[in-house]
Formats: sequence, C-alpha cells, structure tokens
Amino acid sequence: MTTTAVDSVAQSQAARDAVEEFPVVYDVPDDAALTDQILSPIWTRSRAWWPLFIVSGLLAVLFIYAMGVTFVRGIGSWGNNVPVAWAWGITDFVWWIGIGHAGTFISAFLILLNQRWRASINRFAESMTLFALVNASLFPILHLGRPWFFYWLIPYPATMGVWPNFKSSLPWDVAAVSTYFTVSLLFWYLGLVPDLAAARDRAPGITRRRIYGIFALGWRGSSQEWRHYRVAYTLLAGLATPLVISVHSIVSLDFAITQLPGWHSTIFPPYFVVGAIYSGLAMVLMLILPARRIFHLKDIITEAHLSNLAKLMLVTGSMLAYSYLCEAFVSWYSGDPFEYYTSFVARPLGPYAIIFWLMLCANILTPQLFWWKRMRTNTVVLFGASLLVFAGMWCERFIIIVGSLNRDFLPSSWHFYAPSWVDISLLAGSMGLFCFLFLAFLRWVPMVALSEVKRLHLDMRKERQPVKVRAADGAAS
Repeated sequence: MTTTAVDSVAQSQAARDAVEEFPVVYDVPDDAALTDQILSPIWTRSRAWWPLFIVSGLLAVLFIYAMGVTFVRGIGSWGNNVPVAWAWGITDFVWWIGIGHAGTFISAFLILLNQRWRASINRFAESMTLFALVNASLFPILHLGRPWFFYWLIPYPATMGVWPNFKSSLPWDVAAVSTYFTVSLLFWYLGLVPDLAAARDRAPGITRRRIYGIFALGWRGSSQEWRHYRVAYTLLAGLATPLVISVHSIVSLDFAITQLPGWHSTIFPPYFVVGAIYSGLAMVLMLILPARRIFHLKDIITEAHLSNLAKLMLVTGSMLAYSYLCEAFVSWYSGDPFEYYTSFVARPLGPYAIIFWLMLCANILTPQLFWWKRMRTNTVVLFGASLLVFAGMWCERFIIIVGSLNRDFLPSSWHFYAPSWVDISLLAGSMGLFCFLFLAFLRWVPMVALSEVKRLHLDMRKERQPVKVRAADGAAS
C-alpha cells in the first residue's frame, strides 16, 4: 500500500471515529421514521404516565391548599420567627430560580457555541426552565404578607402616587424573574413552531390537527420562513445568554446588600450563578433519564448526551467547591469575628451542622464520580448522583438563608427555626406542580426538537458518506 493510500485510510479512520462520537440517531432509516419516533409519545398512551400524572396532580392540589392557608392565616402559619424572617419560602424561591437556569444555559449558551449535541435535550431543558420559574415566582408573592397587593411592586401610573421602592430587593426580583420568564417563553415557543407544524401534519384526528395548526402559526417550512426563524432564534439566544448571568446575580444581591454575616459578600453573584447552573443540570438529568427509558429514546438521547451533561456537572461542581473554599478563606482572612463565627462555628458546628455537612458531601463529593466514563454513562449512577445534588443544592440555600439568620450579631436574639406543616406542604406541593406541568408537556407537546434533530441527522449522513468513499478508495489502493 502506498504512502498516499495509508494517509487516506488514516484520514478516513479519523473521520469515521469522529462520526461515531457524534451523538445523534443511528438506527432510523429516514426522516419519516425519525418523525414518527419523536411524535409517537403524543399519540400513544403510556402506562407509567397516568399514575405519575395523578400523583403529581394531588401534590399540586396540596400546594394550592397550602397557598390558601397562607392567604387566609398569613405568614404566621409558617415557621418563620424573629430573627429568621426569611426561611423555607425564600429558600424554595432561590432554589427554583436556580433550577431554571440550566435550561437557558443548555439552549442559549450551547447554540452560540455551536454545540450540536444539544438538539436532543434542549426542549427538556427549556420546558424545565418555564415550569421552575412558575414555581419560583409564587414564593415571593406569598412572602409579601399581603399578596393581593403584589402589583404594588410594578411601576405603573396610579392616582395614589404609590411607587415601588427601588432600594428594595423585591422590585429587583420582579424585574429579573419577569424578564427571564418572558425571554425564555419566547425562546421555547419559537423553537417549537416547526415541530407543532409537523404534529399538525401528522395528527390522527381533525381536532388535533386544528389545535396544533393554531399554535403552529401557519408554518409551511419555506426557505424564507426558515431564514427568518434562524435569525430570530439566534437573536433570542444572544439575548437569553446574559440573562442567565444577570438574573441569579440579582437574586444573590438580595443577600449581599445586607450587613448580615454570611451574606455580606461580593462573591455571591458568581457563586449563585454557578450553583444555579449546577442544580439545573442535575434536574435536567433527573428528567431526561426516566423519559429516555419510558418513551424509548435511547437512539435519540444517546450515552454521549449523558456523558456531556455529566462533564458539565463535574465542571460546575468543581467551580462550586472553589466558591466554598473562597468564601471560607475570605471569612478567615477578613479578620471579622462575626464572619469567622458564621463560617467556622455556626454552620459546621451549630444547630444545622448535619445539613451543612450533607450539603458539602452531596455537592462536592458526588460529581467526582464523573471523572470515569463508565460512571458518566451509567444511568443508575447518573440518576442517583443527580438526586443527591438536587437535594444538596436545596440544603445549600437553607444553610445560606436560615443558617445565617438564626445566629446574627446578638446572642440574645438567637432563635432556632423549624418548619411548619405549611412550609413542608409548599415545598412538596411545588415539586408536585412542577411534575404535573412537565408530564402535561410530555403528553401533548413534542418533547424533542424534531426539526433540529432531523437537520443533525442530515448533517451526519453528509459527513458519513465521504468517510465511506475515502475508506473504499483506500482499501482499493
């Protein structure tokens, strides 16, 4: 075999290896079969769907009941006290906001970085963002004390001259969450339009065709429509990208602007953003793994997708561990006795020490499993690790908020906090509401970005064909 032939075979082998690593559908013969595979879950019924939908619906009813109790009885029905005025309500708010961040991160960041593997999972992540924000937006309203006056937080022309206090963190949260939700909703819906048109064209009944046709906005798939679509989608991705950074930075400033030990820190904005993306990635894996198994999507959501998500969790988990280290170092190096006591006495040795150490183990040690490829592709390990991180990030929010408030400057004002049944019901109910909305999404909306996966499948076939030709030429030589 000549040198040229050897080089050709080597190049073809390298190209073949690159194609084999390409995380996309391999076993679907054509686009029609791919369309049927992705759209089949919204036409067929799953035995596992109805029990989960009913249970989550009951938890959502519990959430509504707990909100009703809060409306009627007030914040006194919670476990809040003095000095722990912020407790589970704000903990849940910050936690749900963080979970919603990974959706925009996966969709917006990765599309700008031209990471094509996002196509199979971005719809899960974007939907998770919307449903998490629905939950997050409810807790600050409940925490107002008089939630029926929530519109006072919005600047509007009123004859009474009532304007929001822009020095307060509440208007900041309203502006951040509403902006983030609006952009995320537009981004999600715009990407859904071509898939809704495909569902319209393949729906089994006339009623479904009309419903999907209304939401498809008359999409016909012309070249002009695709050109405008791609421009608008890229612009929204560019707009959503800085929002991922700004929204949780604003939430972190709710704490950083105070003088309370454990809160008054300039590290909070990047610290909160990293933790938010970390918890959101864990939530994405927790949602993808069951759906991948129940709806037989292993050919679309491959092990390469799971491995990439695990790598991102390893990176963000390492950044979070570095943030923990920096926070402890600043508390020690500052020489402030109150900061030192909060970081080295109150949290690791105080009344919530068990939660603190569980937080460190879950958030720092768990992602270290992902240094090994076998762990990154083991679905049981991935789900268990995601569940631990999911719980560990809630514990982190609890330690930051309650662990700092219950022991402030004056020992005479220290008070132990314990949640009431309303607090527990709100947390469990919010999870039920999230699952209820997500299961409804799985049942009636294409869960995978069909248009993007089909384009990815076409690109893969174009890249695979030259490999076969070069390999054949090399063998003949």
